[in-house]
Amino acid sequence: MSQFVGKTRLAYSRTWHQLDVGADPRPLGRLASQIAICLMGKHKPIYDPSTDCGDYVVATGCHDLHTTGKKRFQKKYYRHSTRPGSLKEITMDRMFAKWGGGEVLRRAVRGMLPKNRLRDDRMARLKCFEGQAHPYKENIVRLERPASITERPGVQAAFEEQKGEAQAA
Repeated sequence: MSQFVGKTRLAYSRTWHQLDVGADPRPLGRLASQIAICLMGKHKPIYDPSTDCGDYVVATGCHDLHTTGKKRFQKKYYRHSTRPGSLKEITMDRMFAKWGGGEVLRRAVRGMLPKNRLRDDRMARLKCFEGQAHPYKENIVRLERPASITERPGVQAAFEEQKGEAQAA
């Protein structure tokens, strides 16, 4: 039996979340921060910064990823091989064309994770796909929640019922 309340094997089990990036109205940064929270496990009551208790995230529809302002054409990504004169830069738009939106999302999430020994393991649990098809359909336990409470089917049905009662009265 566990010595600590809640620190059981079931508590540390990993859930698979699916996020449709193309249908989500949030921009890149807000999506990336939500994905980083799921990968770290901060949404769980057993969260501890030194343990890896995060979940898997499957991001689909990355080709429809959108940003605000002129970031797509002005933001630059840099890489350097530590050799003199080897600094390379590429704009976000060219990265979309060359590697797709999945790589842009991956880099945004990677920058939001803590810079420690767990970062690579957490990033391995992020699966990005350009289209809607992915091989993890059997694993998905829960789809990401709608952005607003008013988008939930039960709430919409209650609103429609209230409208019907107000018009009848």
